Amino acid sequence: MASSDFDKEKYSFREFYSDNLGLMEGATNSFCTLINALLTHSGGIAISKIEGRVKEKEECIRKFNLKYRKALEASSTDYSIKDHISDLIGLRVVCLYEDDIENIQNTLKEHFEVIDITDKISQIESTEDSFGYKGLHLDLKLGQARKDMPEYKAFVDFSFEIQIRTIIQDSWSVLDHKIKYKKSIPTPLKRRINTLAALFELADREFREIRTSTDAEILKAEEEEPEPLQDGVAGPVQPERKTNGNGRLTVFGFLKIAKHFFSSYEFEARKVDGFTEEIVLIKANITKSEFNKHMRETISKVKEYKSYFEDIEGSNEKLNPFTIIRHCLYLSDKIAFSSILTNVSKDAFDNWLNTNDG
Repeated sequence: MASSDFDKEKYSFREFYSDNLGLMEGATNSFCTLINALLTHSGGIAISKIEGRVKEKEECIRKFNLKYRKALEASSTDYSIKDHISDLIGLRVVCLYEDDIENIQNTLKEHFEVIDITDKISQIESTEDSFGYKGLHLDLKLGQARKDMPEYKAFVDFSFEIQIRTIIQDSWSVLDHKIKYKKSIPTPLKRRINTLAALFELADREFREIRTSTDAEILKAEEEEPEPLQDGVAGPVQPERKTNGNGRLTVFGFLKIAKHFFSSYEFEARKVDGFTEEIVLIKANITKSEFNKHMRETISKVKEYKSYFEDIEGSNEKLNPFTIIRHCLYLSDKIAFSSILTNVSKDAFDNWLNTNDG
């Protein structure tokens, strides 16, 4: 039974907390797992991490005392501490890009009952002299569809707060909490803190713009008209033209060509980046057209070698597209691309070529 006796309510809250800690920890783990599954299957949202915790007991009491107690007692309103701690169970979703915050919010709204929304992004952006970490906070409960499911029945009465932030916002929140004084401080110091906050905001924006520009470059490469091959069959790249890279091979040009020759293979961005860099380090001024020419003139022969190599009795090794490209480059120019294969691979390939009209 609620009351306005703080000592009594502290005792009641501590008793509630001890009796329900295991259940709250189970709810936290269950909610994290559910949200991870929902966001994973929603597609197109890059998540850095999802984590949760049960707020420490005495920290809850301190929060209530600072934020709610004075006003409740001044109005002679009875209270129960647990009803005022919306983040007793707290989750955090850290995503990569600012525009993913809204996508995550929309997904959660479809599956949970929304109790309250605190948009710290809008709050800070609408106040010129305010600074602090951005993020979106939602107070949620299980949606109707899951309340009757056996695996969630024990957690139906628990609400939770979920914070949605980008990696940059999450980093700033950590630093923001380490800045000891931010209110009544000298103007020059306050300006420096604002400058630092602005730099984090700029980093967030630039990170998103780099992603957008990268996607645009990939799309532009994919939309290029194909270059005719000598036998009249369409190839993957248009004739050489002046571009920002002066026609030189970049990851975007590499992807365009590689996807043409290996259309069913999923090229991992990190590997493409490193592999393209390796090619350019070996032959600094190589262009897209030159790379395409190396591939189209040798791919048939290398595929013959691939069949031979993988059919060798007892061999469990396969030549993946990156390895095939290495062999194509080596076969096209053995001097320039001598280092692109290991000595063992070169010897095996050369021996096969010598006995197969290489």
